[in-house]
Amino acid sequence: MSENVKIKDEMFELLPEEEKNSEFIAMDVKTFLQDAWDRYRRNRLAMIGLAFLIIMIVMSIVVPMVSKYGFETQNIEIRNAMPSLEHPFGTDKLGRDIFVRVMYGGRISLAIAFSSAFICLIIGILYGGISGYVGGRVDMVMMRFVDILDSVPTLLYVILILMIFGNTIPAMLLAICFTSWIGMARQVRQQVRSIKEMEYALAATVIGASHSRILLKHLVVNAIGPIIVNLTTMVPSAIFTESFLSFVGIGLDPSIPSWGKLANDCRDLFFTFPIQITWVIAAISLTCLSLNFIGDGIGEAFQTKKR
Repeated sequence: MSENVKIKDEMFELLPEEEKNSEFIAMDVKTFLQDAWDRYRRNRLAMIGLAFLIIMIVMSIVVPMVSKYGFETQNIEIRNAMPSLEHPFGTDKLGRDIFVRVMYGGRISLAIAFSSAFICLIIGILYGGISGYVGGRVDMVMMRFVDILDSVPTLLYVILILMIFGNTIPAMLLAICFTSWIGMARQVRQQVRSIKEMEYALAATVIGASHSRILLKHLVVNAIGPIIVNLTTMVPSAIFTESFLSFVGIGLDPSIPSWGKLANDCRDLFFTFPIQITWVIAAISLTCLSLNFIGDGIGEAFQTKKR
């Protein structure tokens, strides 16, 4: 017996302590959101879009508060002035500072866009989630109602709502959200129907989890990627809708200087002072472009096939 142990000791030698972990490859444990954020950060365009959007939001809040010019302060002596250190974007036909008005208009337009997107997100998740989870006749009835609602042009709803409730911000939110949640609801329904037969959802059903917990904690959470991507597309759509309606004169009240209203004010001076409308168009276009970059980055970050 001792000879066998001696032979084994000669054949095998213990590895020194300093060499035991020399080939060990360490990997940081990350949550799903942490891994998605790491993927998002590697997308330069997405990070540029996020940085621009943050800067635009901060400036829209801070600039009207700290500027010595109000968005309605008039000075006929310097009307239609070109950009300068005193007025970075120049002045309009009434001598009002365009820079302050563009930032204040951004506050209004961005607030309407993000608020309407959040409202559509809540309605879309609840409506589409219930429809996809329950299925059967309930799903058929709910989807047919959506089809009927979506068959009428959105502009007719918008005009009717603004005529009834007036050109106020709540009325504009109602007009934008009246049918905009339909796309979100269909997206959520499709995702819920595709994953509700997965093992983890069936296991939650077996252990007695409530339907609301299964829907919100298991199904909607695992479909969060496409939902967020759809959400990022709704914000620029809301900005364009509000700007278009205000530009054609059926949007917000003229006393509310949104981006669309500012563009409408500069329309008469397009051929004489085109630079005035350029600032508003640039603000709308760059903001929507940054949101599209953010949406593309989020879509790639949450794409599970690349994980």
